[in-house]
Amino acid sequence: MSIDVLQEKIRKMKNPSMVGLDPILELIPEHIKQAAYSQHGQTLKGAAEAYKIFCCGILDALQETVPSVKIQTGCFQALGFEGVRVMEDVIAYAKDKGYYVLMDTMRGDIDCTAQALAESYFGGVKVGENTYMPYACDAVMTNAYLGSDGIMPFTKFCAQGKNVFLLAKTSNKSSREVQDILSGDRIVYQVILDLAMRWSTDLFGKFGYSEIAVAVSGCHPRVLQEMRRKYDRLFFLVPGYGAQGANARDVQYAFDKFGYGAVVCAGRSILYAYKKAGNDGREYQKHALEAAERMKKNLSGFVTVL
Repeated sequence: MSIDVLQEKIRKMKNPSMVGLDPILELIPEHIKQAAYSQHGQTLKGAAEAYKIFCCGILDALQETVPSVKIQTGCFQALGFEGVRVMEDVIAYAKDKGYYVLMDTMRGDIDCTAQALAESYFGGVKVGENTYMPYACDAVMTNAYLGSDGIMPFTKFCAQGKNVFLLAKTSNKSSREVQDILSGDRIVYQVILDLAMRWSTDLFGKFGYSEIAVAVSGCHPRVLQEMRRKYDRLFFLVPGYGAQGANARDVQYAFDKFGYGAVVCAGRSILYAYKKAGNDGREYQKHALEAAERMKKNLSGFVTVL
């Protein structure tokens, strides 16, 4: 069971954190961009190469400290096919380094399209007698707005050691416009958690948590505390730490008394920590590692992983 694998990695490193690989061209250190441009010009291919150099450098720096990464597919797809090409390389590099890899697609689609996507992430794409795994990863983040038609093609792989993370309560400010609407006697984000439980039959691992996980923001600690109490068998991905305002005190409510049941995600506050240090980015790896270690220390002040 893959959630068990993630929790074992967290337990080994005593660090319930995940780093989001969200490359933004304007924030990539200038020396990396210039190196990429010197080979490929100021083109989408040059930008994509800069993303690859930067992300692989982050993965090198954090491999002994951080157990898991979340790859934001939209950042790479924004560069067209060149971005998708290097995204495949970054996924493979992260897996080779031993990270648990979550692909953040944030999309949902009808059953036939969802099936094709699930195969590309988990099952393999068959071309004649050959099978290819373009996005071989451990988990996919999606949304459940289309209902079970868009989710079941993914969840069928959960019994084979893969995970599906459903968006429930996100950390962006306008999330309340949809996610906090009352639906009968429930709030919309609670409906998502209820569906996750309904779809989790026979998908519980040795730590007691479902292979179908949910994203619940650390920016809403009271919601997080209430959801943890009510849905004690769902694993939580907790976004919002760092740049979006959540801190260790807020996110502690995602965990059970043994320090299990959740992973806290941070992106910009770690990737671009060199910016806060006020230098040119040539030591971006050093600053990223220091930021990741601070996050680990801060979390350990409120969460004890046994």
